[in-house]
Amino acid sequence: MELNDDMRAKAERFLWTSGRVLEQRRYAWHFRGEGGPEGVLAVLAGYRADEGGYAYGLEPDVRGPAPQPATLRTAVPILAETGALAGPPGTALCDWLAGVSAADGGVPAALPSLRPYPRPPWVQIPDAPAGGLLPTGWIVGPMLAAGLDHPWVAGADAFCRSAVEALTGETHPYEVHSAVAYLDGVAAGAPGRRAWAEAEAARLGKLVRERRLVPLDPAHPEDTVIPPGYAPAEYHYPHDYATRPESLARRWFTEEEMAASLTALAAEQEDDGGWPIRWAQWSPTIRVEARPIVTVEALLILRAYS
Repeated sequence: MELNDDMRAKAERFLWTSGRVLEQRRYAWHFRGEGGPEGVLAVLAGYRADEGGYAYGLEPDVRGPAPQPATLRTAVPILAETGALAGPPGTALCDWLAGVSAADGGVPAALPSLRPYPRPPWVQIPDAPAGGLLPTGWIVGPMLAAGLDHPWVAGADAFCRSAVEALTGETHPYEVHSAVAYLDGVAAGAPGRRAWAEAEAARLGKLVRERRLVPLDPAHPEDTVIPPGYAPAEYHYPHDYATRPESLARRWFTEEEMAASLTALAAEQEDDGGWPIRWAQWSPTIRVEARPIVTVEALLILRAYS
C-alpha cells in the first residue's frame, strides 16, 4: 500500500485543522519541504523544562511541568530525525537522565515529581522508582544510532542489553517496541555488535509470534492476545513493530503479512483525514492531542514502505 495524494491531502487538512504546532511543523517539513528541521526544533524547545528533560504535555499521557522519562518517547525520535540528538540537545538530555536514573543504569517511566499532576490511572509512581526496559530502550536506542558519546548512554546500553537478553517469557507489545528501538540502535551505531542485535531480534520476533502478540491477518485480529491493562482493541500490527523497512523487526514478517498490515493502516484513516488511537483514553484531551501525532506517524510509515 502506497501513500497516495488523496490520503496525504486529507491528512494535511486534518493537521491544519486539529494538529498542535509541533505536528504541523513536522508535517510541513517532511511532506511539504517547508521550514526545515530548525522549525521543528524551535517548537520542541518550548516543551523543555528548566531542569532538563521535556514536559508540558509533549507526550499527551504525561501532564504537568515536571519532566518525565516517558515524555522522551516523543522527544527523542524528533531530536533524532532533525539531526540534533548527536549535538548539544542530546548531551544536555543525557546530563538530566544521569540525575534521574536508577543505580542499574535504567530509567523509570515516571518520577515522584509527577505525583501532583494529572496522569493515567495505570501509571504507578513508587517511592524508589526502578529502571525499566520500556522507557530506557526507546531513549538510548536512537542515541546509539546517532553515535552520541556520553557516560549515561554507556550505562543505559549495558542495562538494556541485560534486559533484552532476559526477555525469555512474559512480555507485552510496548516493551517489545522499546526493545526493537534499542536493537535497531545497536545495529546502526555499533557495527561490531550487529550480529548480537540481529540474533536477539530474531529471538524476540519468534517470541512475539508464539505469544500471539501481533495480528498476522488484520481482518481477524480476535485471536491476538491483548495483555492485561490494554484497551479491548489495542492491537499491535506488523507495521507497529517494524515502522521502517530497515528495522530488524521487518524480518519477522513475510511480504504478504507486511502488505496486509500496511493496507489495514491505510484503511484506518478516518473521514476527517486523521488516524485513530487504539489505547485507553483517560481524558478527552488525549484523543485531541494524540490523533495528530498518530497521523504524522502513519504518514511516515506509509511513505517509508512506498
